[in-house]
Amino acid sequence: MRNNYFCMFLIFTFTALLVSAPVFAEEDFDDFSGFSDFDSFGSDAGSSSSSAALPISISGDITGRLLGFVDDFKTQDKFKETSLGDIFSGNLNFAVRGGKADGVLNLALRPVFDGSSSPVQIDEAYLRAYLGPVNIEAGLRKLTWGKADSLGPLDVVNPLDYSDLSALSDPLSMKIARPMLHAVWNITDTAKLEAVFEPGFRGHSFSLTDRWAPPQITSLPESILTLTRAKLQSLVDDNTINQTDLDTLMRGLQSGFDTNAVAEKYNTASSFLNMEYAQVGLRFTTTLGGAVDLGFQYFYGSLFRPVADLRGLYTAPASELLASLNSRDYSMLFPQLRYNRYHQIGLDYAQVLAGFNLRAEAAVNITEDLSGDDGGITNPFIAWSLGFDRDLVWGINLNLQGTETIRLFHDKVSSAPLDGEAGKDISATRLAAILSRKFLRDELELKATGVWDIEDKGFYIVPAVIWTKDDIKAELSAGIFGGDESGELGGYWKNSFIKTVLAFSF
Repeated sequence: MRNNYFCMFLIFTFTALLVSAPVFAEEDFDDFSGFSDFDSFGSDAGSSSSSAALPISISGDITGRLLGFVDDFKTQDKFKETSLGDIFSGNLNFAVRGGKADGVLNLALRPVFDGSSSPVQIDEAYLRAYLGPVNIEAGLRKLTWGKADSLGPLDVVNPLDYSDLSALSDPLSMKIARPMLHAVWNITDTAKLEAVFEPGFRGHSFSLTDRWAPPQITSLPESILTLTRAKLQSLVDDNTINQTDLDTLMRGLQSGFDTNAVAEKYNTASSFLNMEYAQVGLRFTTTLGGAVDLGFQYFYGSLFRPVADLRGLYTAPASELLASLNSRDYSMLFPQLRYNRYHQIGLDYAQVLAGFNLRAEAAVNITEDLSGDDGGITNPFIAWSLGFDRDLVWGINLNLQGTETIRLFHDKVSSAPLDGEAGKDISATRLAAILSRKFLRDELELKATGVWDIEDKGFYIVPAVIWTKDDIKAELSAGIFGGDESGELGGYWKNSFIKTVLAFSF
């Protein structure tokens, strides 16, 4: 309900600014300088002299898409139930520019004909005020921090929507806007200081029960059943219960345990709108000698991925566990989901060197488990990213990026289920590459995107043919998942797909 009131407030405020825009427009626009990217709003519309009387720009896109999963076409039974996804989608963006303030309202159009959700959602909605060299924004906002082209370790302000991994090759489209206060102080022409404050927190969004549900979620119920049986077996060994009691309790558990409720905990525990989970960040960027871009940042908040803590079941007194199972109250079996608080100190670098557009990021993430032996808290870890893009031969462009996280105090991790990080590698390394070549005056593009998780032995490959003519874009692509089925990408091997897209931008 609070979210609805907040959205109503944003729409009301934006409408008020829209009505008063002609008054603001009479002021001289040359008295201030805003974000450089704002000039891109409606650059094709409203460029005439009449824009002073009506400083409003409208832009967006309309997209038709057909997406089919290869696994669905293997058998006739699956083919009959095959869905080609949400065929229509779009975005409608409004921007109004006043003398001392701007307003932006971006709407995502996602028609859902079964009535399960609203067909119109607010993607971004914020106001921006110009106070001399300081710009202040307030509202629902998406920010990008860091220099990496793909997802880098410093891009920590907004969570991501993983409910449809067919969009994994376009990570920026997966960002979820968050309510925040964002200020930018333009210290000089080449240096600025940013500050962000978020009054709450939201973790990454995951599908829970459909084909995009992560293996870490879908495997939780089986892990709980296995752990419960092991706990009850220890009671048999201690002569607290007999084998018949164990079998009876397990039959009741297997018939009455709501596996969907376990997954649903990821939804109920992923969003917090109270000051206890407020997040703050500072970022300073500058350019040295007109050639080297440097950035330094500090962020305090919560990690986007939760820790599923099963220690409560493992350490529960026998009398409480037996009373719960006998009464078929299985709430104590559910894992405790915790989003760990952490401090991040990071830096980034970008430079053109010998024809390579270099980008690098590094960060130290400090959690509360400074000894590394608390199984309910993620260990501190180091993260880095290194990438470049460069034109090769015959007009082929290569964009390559490597990212890695390295767990600190790895030797202090205890055994499962007492430690959520047990059994995991000390590092997680991902390589992402994009090869592209344009033809026919850049109207036709052949493109291949690849992601490889080294430790997980999983991969994701997206070959695509893209044709662009003025405001029309047509695309034919495929997504191929593979590798170790227990890995983050390999677990989706049945989700390989073929996709066609026709889009109009205005």
